[in-house]
Amino acid sequence: MNPYPQPVTVLLADDEQLIRSALAALLPLKGDITVVAEAADGREAVRLTRERPPDVVVMDLDMPVMDGLQAAMTIHDDNPDQIIILLTRHAKPGVLRRALKAGVLGFLSKAADPQLIADVIHTVARRQRWIDPGIAALAMTDDCPLTERELDVLRETTEGYAVTEIARRLYLAHGTVRNYLSNAMQKTQTTTRHEAARYAREHDWL
Repeated sequence: MNPYPQPVTVLLADDEQLIRSALAALLPLKGDITVVAEAADGREAVRLTRERPPDVVVMDLDMPVMDGLQAAMTIHDDNPDQIIILLTRHAKPGVLRRALKAGVLGFLSKAADPQLIADVIHTVARRQRWIDPGIAALAMTDDCPLTERELDVLRETTEGYAVTEIARRLYLAHGTVRNYLSNAMQKTQTTTRHEAARYAREHDWL
């Protein structure tokens, strides 16, 4: 007897072909799952999702061209109802916060057993959130003193953008961006915005 209430179509996105191919072969054996498309990076995942939306998008967090989180946000800009799972090797509290804010329903380790991944796919297909317990515990013990907006401007700083460009990209006034950066430098006890961004990255806040 099939333990799952309905079949699920899946798009897989991972730049590691061996892992992507293995999941594409194993998931249909572990549950009532059909892999309808595969992508090698986040940009391709966005394009394929637009062309043929699957029930669930399963993406690696760390991919070239466009990472899984950026792809998830872009996909949700097009279709807020698209269900997305992110897989990661190294979960950071800040990334989990951003993923949840972006509407990602599933977040689990790439080392998870394929049967668990299949189970999570069916769970989120019913629009129930599933977060790896270890990742959730890490986020709960996070001691980041920075606000989301302070993290946003530091994240843009790490991309090499000047204050004027950060203001344009985040739809903020120049003075507001400078205030956020000043607050971040005070909280991290650094003297430049680049040092503050580096400090935040070293502490896994970004």
